[in-house]
Amino acid sequence: MQNRIADLLKKNQLSITDSRKKILELFQNAGGALAHSDIEKMSGEHFDRVTIYRTLQTFVEKGIIHTIPTVDNSVLYALCKDECSAGHHHDNHVHFICDDCGTTYCLDHVLIPKVELPLGFTEKQTDLVVSGTCKNCN
Repeated sequence: MQNRIADLLKKNQLSITDSRKKILELFQNAGGALAHSDIEKMSGEHFDRVTIYRTLQTFVEKGIIHTIPTVDNSVLYALCKDECSAGHHHDNHVHFICDDCGTTYCLDHVLIPKVELPLGFTEKQTDLVVSGTCKNCN
């Protein structure tokens, strides 16, 4: 796993630091989306909030992770697929948030339909979040 993490950082022309390696490892082991506070709790290291925030922002900019809006206007983060790159996110899939356990899943096989906007409007990002009960809580 450490080789995959180092390769991903190199591919995106990022320095290989302990904080970047640890945060990527957390995402790879999570199986779902993570909040900034989740990363703080799970890191076990003593990375400060600013380091985590800057690392997350860098990963979003490089197309390594993408953001997921929540009903309380906070943000979750999840790993992107290989097609994403700096400034070009291709994560046009639905996200599912379980009301019972709070886990957020990327439903990669469920695509967001194309939204036809009126003339003069330009799409930047489209998000579709579905809430309900996940298969583990059912």
